[in-house]
Amino acid sequence: MSNALENNLAAKLSIKDLLISLVLNVGVPLLIAYLLERYMHTSEVVALSIASIVPIVNTIVELVRNRRLDLIAIFFLLGLLTSIIAVFLGGSAQLLVIRESLFTGALGLACFFSLLLPRPLMFYVGRQMMAGKDEAKLYQFNTGWQKPTVRFAHRLITTVWGCALVGEFLVRLVISYTLPATVAYGLGSTILIITIAVTFAWTFGYARYLRRKSEAQKNMQ
Repeated sequence: MSNALENNLAAKLSIKDLLISLVLNVGVPLLIAYLLERYMHTSEVVALSIASIVPIVNTIVELVRNRRLDLIAIFFLLGLLTSIIAVFLGGSAQLLVIRESLFTGALGLACFFSLLLPRPLMFYVGRQMMAGKDEAKLYQFNTGWQKPTVRFAHRLITTVWGCALVGEFLVRLVISYTLPATVAYGLGSTILIITIAVTFAWTFGYARYLRRKSEAQKNMQ
């Protein structure tokens, strides 16, 4: 019973840390950018540049305090930088359609590249989501890498995310040149949301399957 309570408490702490990171690194910068553009009438580049200060500062604080990076801050910061670069590249109809997918496409390529490294990208994403800053959970998550089934699972999840993100970018690239701009823009945003939602659903479903399988094997022993 105590183990179950400890696991529930750790899970709540991890979710709390994740929500705090989302609010701090995504919600606050977006609000700053919106307020600057709406009420201060700054340019989009200036608004995004000022908003990026928040995840930059948070990343530095996390690195100094905990000696690890906040992946949500890093991902959102890279997204902001991608948007700034896209603005400088111009405002063609095609670029406006694929702009949101420039970062997701790059992130998909990063997933594939990370498969060549000792640990794939989604291992670190999963660790932040599941363990947060809880030292016991972090230790348990890290030691799980010693199991071949765990290594396979992380690499499979990374591969699926890479395929989903790169695939979404390629689809949006195609529709940006084959459909009217207004149709392509609305459809592209819908495809992005569906891709992210479906891939998340698959990831959580696969994780539950692995958990049930592990519990079944323990009960048989």
